[in-house]
Amino acid sequence: MSKKSLKKQVFEYIKAAYGGEEEHPWIKFPDYAVFRHSDNKKWYALVMNISKSKLGFEDDTNVDIINLKLDDLLLRDYLINQEGILRGYHISRGNWISVLLDGTVPLERITGLIDISFRVTASVRKKTEIRGPKEWIVPSNPKYYDIEHAFDGRDIIEWKQGKGIKAGDTVFMYVGAPVSAILYKCEVTQVNIPFNYFGESLSIKGLMRIRLQKRYAPDRFTFDVLKSEYGVFAVRGPRGIPHSLSEALK
Repeated sequence: MSKKSLKKQVFEYIKAAYGGEEEHPWIKFPDYAVFRHSDNKKWYALVMNISKSKLGFEDDTNVDIINLKLDDLLLRDYLINQEGILRGYHISRGNWISVLLDGTVPLERITGLIDISFRVTASVRKKTEIRGPKEWIVPSNPKYYDIEHAFDGRDIIEWKQGKGIKAGDTVFMYVGAPVSAILYKCEVTQVNIPFNYFGESLSIKGLMRIRLQKRYAPDRFTFDVLKSEYGVFAVRGPRGIPHSLSEALK
């Protein structure tokens, strides 16, 4: 595979996966290309053509590289020990790496690293949109709603939407005192349903639609069990789930 064809395939992948066109911000280096997010304007890929000697090679021929950002230093340190992947050239601080576009690293691996860089540099709003399904514990107060009987005779209800929750997520409904336990596993089928309610101690700005998937015995995932076995010491609002609890709930 030629250098040109691999670079072209990388460009084609980025445009097909994320849209937009590359930018060429430097007059002195018209072939350098930057891909950035449309909302926060952050770069997620920088393609350059430089001398291999600048990367530490004894060879002084030119090579195309792509600079990408990773999500943690451990992954970076692991990858830079692989052939064709180096510490970020020109962007040396943080989690940036440089990947040779000379055929040393397969296209499939490069596109996977591009995906990581896109996610890492995305805005909070975009990260929520592009992330995969997530599991949540969602509290419910029997004082305001009879959640113990909410699914009597039906499998779908509407519930106050928690921040960050999106369609496809899983919510485990935790019923407050005197029950104090997780009773239901539900799939989120729809979000952003318009609704406005403002009371003395409760306000609702939008609803989500949830479908019942599983019931739990009231004495199985009690607050005492959540606290002592899974490290969940409070359920005051929608929150993530420890891996060990996620496995137990399945």
